[in-house]
Amino acid sequence: MAVFSTWLAHEKERVLAGSAILILAGWTGHLVGLPRYYFNILMFLAAVLAGYRIAQAAWRLLKYRVLGIQALVTVAATGALFIGEYWEAAAVTFLFALGGYLEARTLERTRRALQGLMDLAPQKARVRREGAEVDVPAEEVQPGEVVLIRPGEKIPVDGRVVAGRATVNQAAITGESVPVSREPGDEVFGGTVLELGYLEVETTRVGEDTTLGRIIQLVEEAQEAKAPAQLFIERFARYYTPAIMVLAAAVFIFTRDGAMALTLLVIGCPGALVVAAPVSMVAAIGNAARNGTLVKGGAHMEQVGRVTAVAFDKTGTLTLGRPMVVGVRAFHGAAEELLLAAAAAEQPSEHHLGRAIVAAAEDELPGAEDFQVVPGLGVKATVAGQRVLVGNQRWLAEHGVEVPPQAVAHQGVEEERGRTVVLVARGDNFLGTISLADTVREGAREAVQRLKGMGIRRVVMLTGDNAAAARAVGEAVGLDGVYAGLLPEEKVQVLAGLKEEGYVVAMVGDGINDAPALAGAHVGIAMGGTGTDVALETADMVLMTDRLDRLASAIALGRRTLAIIRQNITFAVAVVLLLLAGVLGKKVFLSSGMLVHEASVLLVLLNAMRLLPGRH
Repeated sequence: MAVFSTWLAHEKERVLAGSAILILAGWTGHLVGLPRYYFNILMFLAAVLAGYRIAQAAWRLLKYRVLGIQALVTVAATGALFIGEYWEAAAVTFLFALGGYLEARTLERTRRALQGLMDLAPQKARVRREGAEVDVPAEEVQPGEVVLIRPGEKIPVDGRVVAGRATVNQAAITGESVPVSREPGDEVFGGTVLELGYLEVETTRVGEDTTLGRIIQLVEEAQEAKAPAQLFIERFARYYTPAIMVLAAAVFIFTRDGAMALTLLVIGCPGALVVAAPVSMVAAIGNAARNGTLVKGGAHMEQVGRVTAVAFDKTGTLTLGRPMVVGVRAFHGAAEELLLAAAAAEQPSEHHLGRAIVAAAEDELPGAEDFQVVPGLGVKATVAGQRVLVGNQRWLAEHGVEVPPQAVAHQGVEEERGRTVVLVARGDNFLGTISLADTVREGAREAVQRLKGMGIRRVVMLTGDNAAAARAVGEAVGLDGVYAGLLPEEKVQVLAGLKEEGYVVAMVGDGINDAPALAGAHVGIAMGGTGTDVALETADMVLMTDRLDRLASAIALGRRTLAIIRQNITFAVAVVLLLLAGVLGKKVFLSSGMLVHEASVLLVLLNAMRLLPGRH
């Protein structure tokens, strides 16, 4: 296929070069006084050479009952040859072929972002087989095999680190240029680069199943999918082309001016209009992909550019999605002693609150014996020969420990702030309280303010969490509204209400438990989609990094895309109308009109290229 594409591209270049040489030779002969037939023959050959493929394309479309622009050019060029306007026929076919070639080259350039992603996929992998290191093609690595990666090498598979420590540049996947640390237990992604250190990675996905492979597939599909603006233009062209042919026929019938009728056929070609939207969409989708944002099609890119309200999930989106110790209040002894006792008792625990308490203790912990856990109440363990209790008031009461009134009051205040409070006792003595909360994601407030600054009229949060916790997060990030205690179907109802108020709504969630809400919004946006199958499959757009500021960047890109498409369409329509008026007023003729027409196509293409990565 690649060989055929290369041959076809070379053929287009040969056709253009040959036609240009024939036209140049014809005019040179005319200027030096050679006979007129010499000029006519060369122009005839130039028209046939440049117009042959155009006529073929017109015939293929006609077999499918599509009267395309190629048919207009073919009829116009044939008519010009028939009435002896050889130069006009050569100019029309050459300029149309040149416009098509430039369009193809521009479209190819807009796809280079995708090619850049494909080039990131490593070709080789070093695996450990039967105790030896073996180099194999990356796609032949089997799930479960251990891949070895050294400094400067690309990671060839998705997998989990089983040995070593390293810094990895994940810009290919997340768009983040700052390397991240990776150690045993962490996930890594194919196509990323190990900068410092050494890793041994147990393979989970290879080839097209890797995160990078799925990104490439999604971007390919997105660039092929058509946006509403593209579909509208195609429908418009389907009726417009016959209308122009009827107009040209009417002009010939009433004026008997064949040249004017032929000129109308050519000048009426909506070439710039046809390329106004697709090239812009392909460039924008490629740009987004290179910056860590997957957009699943032109329709979604259009829609995100129209967003006026954004709804966030809380856990894992505006917050980190994991509790952290945010306060320790000692009522007996020192706070450090309280935290150390609780962390020691919680060491065997698998509960997320217990793991957070252990993570908060910086000292080396003594061992815990006789560990016991009762779901919904707490844990009990023997630490340094003493019983330690960590849990709620009922748990402590069952073991004969009294909680002082001031501790109960403190717990109430903390819970009003949206925090979870656990009580700690050692022996028969109440030590104090530990407050935990899901912390707000870094940059969340700045991202919300940026959305408001760019004209997003309403920014809200939809969460199943309790009202106090939700209100605390909402105030911290500066939201316009908080909807708490919602079931998944109730989130959909809130979104429906926002739609009824006239908002174009984007829903931002983790792509798993928010699937109904993502589907219910105008645009569903999954956040932090690296390695998340559901996120890649259900959302309309996936932010491949956990940075919320990428959302505002994606909306800004959508708006720029819409603006450039509108500019292109307005310009294309204006040029066609002016040229048609010029033809009817006998101010524009075939060759000069075609030149202006093709120049307008080129300008539309250049404007669309502003959406390429690094362009503004």
